[in-house]
Amino acid sequence: MVFVLARLWARLTSAVTWRTPLLVLLTVFVTSWAAMALLDRDSGIAEPGHYWWWFLVTASTVGYGDFFPTTTGGRVVGAYVVLGGVVTLTTFFTHLAATLATAKGRRMHGLLDHDLADHLVLVGWTPGRTDRLVADLRSDGPVPIVVCAWEDQAAEHPLPETDDVHFVRGDLTDLAVLRRAHPERARAVLVDARDDNEAVTLTVAAEEAAPGVHTVVTLRDVARRRTIRRIDATVHCVQWHALGLVFDELADPGIAEVYDALMTPGGPSTWSSVVPEGATATYGAWQQALGPARDTTLLAVALDGDVRVSPAWDTPVPAGAVLYYVGPARMSPSELRAALG
Repeated sequence: MVFVLARLWARLTSAVTWRTPLLVLLTVFVTSWAAMALLDRDSGIAEPGHYWWWFLVTASTVGYGDFFPTTTGGRVVGAYVVLGGVVTLTTFFTHLAATLATAKGRRMHGLLDHDLADHLVLVGWTPGRTDRLVADLRSDGPVPIVVCAWEDQAAEHPLPETDDVHFVRGDLTDLAVLRRAHPERARAVLVDARDDNEAVTLTVAAEEAAPGVHTVVTLRDVARRRTIRRIDATVHCVQWHALGLVFDELADPGIAEVYDALMTPGGPSTWSSVVPEGATATYGAWQQALGPARDTTLLAVALDGDVRVSPAWDTPVPAGAVLYYVGPARMSPSELRAALG
């Protein structure tokens, strides 16, 4: 008999839903009311205006005592109501605990759908590297981030204690998996793959899941960007090792191409020149002089070995200081004097 009851209880608890506690409570309420009306008529408990209150305080075991059964049968019904209340609460909290445990398990294993907007999606996980990137991205303030990893990259959420960092795990070429991160509503998507071939594959998936979203791809061989741009000409490619540049590109779309243009031979490039004797001026005076004269933009100045990027315009720039600028060619000391006038 005990074995049969144990099996029955196991089946009932395995089929518990949010409706189960309500059904238990409703069943106890109806049956106990009928029994009380039959077995304890003189107490007045079974009257419609009284019974709901008596049932509430009895089932919750509060027991105010304003109504109480006067017969043995009524007391048995009261015990039945107390037992029903305990079972209802136990069933409710058991199901609540199971639901929370299931939700936590799904979160830890990357199975939840993250209904976010204006967030960042990082496709790929590399221990140490992705942690640092997440920390850098959050250094300017909290931002929701969804980290997407292959099943063999992270068995569980790699950053479970970090606020607003969510996790998706599975086959990253499967659009159903990527869409759990909702990249179509993201601020930007970073594809940080294990190699360049995988980067191309994941870029195809990311562009299909989130067309038009700012997408950044890290590459070991930046020459592979020709292949990437056949997928979408708006995708920005960054050297895999330049983690700082990856951060800059995610925060300020297009800046990687500015850096790339400055470092590409041919056309305007970055140069440096030492300020000659007799050409002392302020930083602002140099900026104004170089622009009209040489189509050149002054970026920084080195004073006593200390490089200052875009200092105040009234900063003195004496002879011997170094000017760093973007222009068509390096300027000689005579050209610098002539530009300054």
